[in-house]
Amino acid sequence: MLKTFIARPVAALALTFSLFGTAQAADALKVGTTAAFSIPLEAAVSEAKKQGLDVELIEFSDWIAPNVSLAAGDIDVNYFQHIPFLENAKAAGGFDLVPFAPGIINNVGLYSKKFKSFAELPEGASVAIANDPINSGRGLQLLAKAGLITLKPGVGYKATEEDIVANPKKLKILQVEAVQLVRAYDDADLVQGYPAYIRLAKTFDATSALLFDGLDHKEYVIQFVIRPQSKDDPRLARFIDIYQHSPVVRAALDQAHGKLYQAGWES
Repeated sequence: MLKTFIARPVAALALTFSLFGTAQAADALKVGTTAAFSIPLEAAVSEAKKQGLDVELIEFSDWIAPNVSLAAGDIDVNYFQHIPFLENAKAAGGFDLVPFAPGIINNVGLYSKKFKSFAELPEGASVAIANDPINSGRGLQLLAKAGLITLKPGVGYKATEEDIVANPKKLKILQVEAVQLVRAYDDADLVQGYPAYIRLAKTFDATSALLFDGLDHKEYVIQFVIRPQSKDDPRLARFIDIYQHSPVVRAALDQAHGKLYQAGWES
């Protein structure tokens, strides 16, 4: 039984399929997600209904339960995480889960209330990045992309402060909980920012980043994740095709994310 998610079935579409000439109820494809991704998925569920595919969308309230539920077989697929998050979750929880198909990548940016360019940053400027292993690496990669630091070759998303080999402006890096980075905007000189949280906080313009990472690091594309034994489930392929190619879903993505996302399957 799922106990940790918000009980919000978006669509349990009561449809029947004809099999060998006999009408039989088909099992719904159960898709787990979180609030940040639910609206476009709702549109995909609605489109699936029109095509005779029964889908139930289940919204979880945290970032642990979707993988626990998937590993237990309570849902068929989840959609909320990128590859680095999945690999970290597998190592921590011992899950046998694999990415099945790409979704979108949400851009992450570097924001400043005080400065209009990286060149204006003074020596010793304070920079707030996320404090967890996955998101701090992304923040450091952004700083490297901006030319503010140099990282050891090949460290990728696993980068830590110990991997910084050059810091010409002697930036002071502050590690802050990812969901609290919005608050650091008023105090730090430069902040790693997540547009979804910025929109929720309504404190500054989510499009005002000095730099976004985009598809430079494709490992951050959100993935549809499954158990390996589900790879040949035809319902998965049908639903993901709807998500990736339906104009209705693309309109819902545009409405939910504006221009601060890219389609990972188009890269």
